[in-house]
Amino acid sequence: MQLNLKSAVACALALSVNGLALADEQVLKPSWAMQGDELEHAMTLKGNKDEGREIYEVCAACHMPEGWGLSDGTFPQLAGQHHNVLVKQLADIRAGNRDNPTMYPFALPSQIGGAQAVADVVEYINTLPMNPENGVGPGTDLEHGKQLYKDNCVRCHGENGEGDNAQFYPMIHGQHYEYVARQFREIRDGARRNANPDMVEQVQGFDERDLIAVSDYVSRIKPPADRLGPPGWQNPDYD
Repeated sequence: MQLNLKSAVACALALSVNGLALADEQVLKPSWAMQGDELEHAMTLKGNKDEGREIYEVCAACHMPEGWGLSDGTFPQLAGQHHNVLVKQLADIRAGNRDNPTMYPFALPSQIGGAQAVADVVEYINTLPMNPENGVGPGTDLEHGKQLYKDNCVRCHGENGEGDNAQFYPMIHGQHYEYVARQFREIRDGARRNANPDMVEQVQGFDERDLIAVSDYVSRIKPPADRLGPPGWQNPDYD
């Protein structure tokens, strides 16, 4: 596959994350992911977690001070998510590449700042432990969900839902069931415009049973113990 000049430049820029060259990551950033000048810029910047803590106060109203979102899936868990994924989603919402009318007004540069603010808030989010008690599904069709995950999801999201930072594949273990299910529906139905084209194709044939089963299975994959906060943990930064 040939990359156009803009995509090639974007991929080259994206090889530097947090201002450090990723010498051990020799894979170019996928061109589908690099959309928009701000995203390309933010990917080259080193984040400041102290500045990010101040910015995240805006985000905490919905995503909670701990970054754990809500177990009913209204707002996703951000804690633990890959740097590249967080930068991309925030930049895409700001650029209009992903429709999120709830978040959009709060994510604007006029509210939180420019590309450096994106890098800063993501740097802060990366310091937060994950929710040990995320929302899960009904638990009635897990074997079907497990097989669907094995057949359709492992190649990108990994055996344990760990994703891949370099390739913009999100970490999905520990995410709330209702949020995962909603994203599956939006991707399948064409409402998630910034989705990986490979995933769009992958889930086209999922019916409602498939969607519920695989989302339920994913919600029950536990992150590594050292990534989890204790039950009931409260972020001391916002006491």
